[in-house]
Amino acid sequence: MTDKVSIVIVSHSPEVAKGAADMVRQMVGDEVAIASCGGNAEGSLGTDVGAIMKAIEAVWSPKGVAVLVDLGGAETNSEMAIELLGPEKANHIVICNAPVVEGAVMAATEAAGGSDLETVRQTAEDFKA
Repeated sequence: MTDKVSIVIVSHSPEVAKGAADMVRQMVGDEVAIASCGGNAEGSLGTDVGAIMKAIEAVWSPKGVAVLVDLGGAETNSEMAIELLGPEKANHIVICNAPVVEGAVMAATEAAGGSDLETVRQTAEDFKA
């Protein structure tokens, strides 16, 4: 558990998810908890609700968790995972409408400074401009 907003990266590709998370870690270090997941349960391209839930649980913070997704299916499965975690946790998780890599870097940088969940989300989403 951490005292800062955590980041979860969800991609249809395990390599993309891991690569984005590695990049964020290189840029912000260990100040922010980061998890990633990608691929479906069979190991092909896709996303898996259970894996998303595990990723969120792995970096859970009462300050919140910002989730970045690559495509529509990742967003849909992330929404289901959040719902399955129950309202107590779901109220502290947001899906950022932002590019995965750039948004994750910006979100993690903001989180490292101790910002709240809404500020982290807004910073990631503002990067779209």
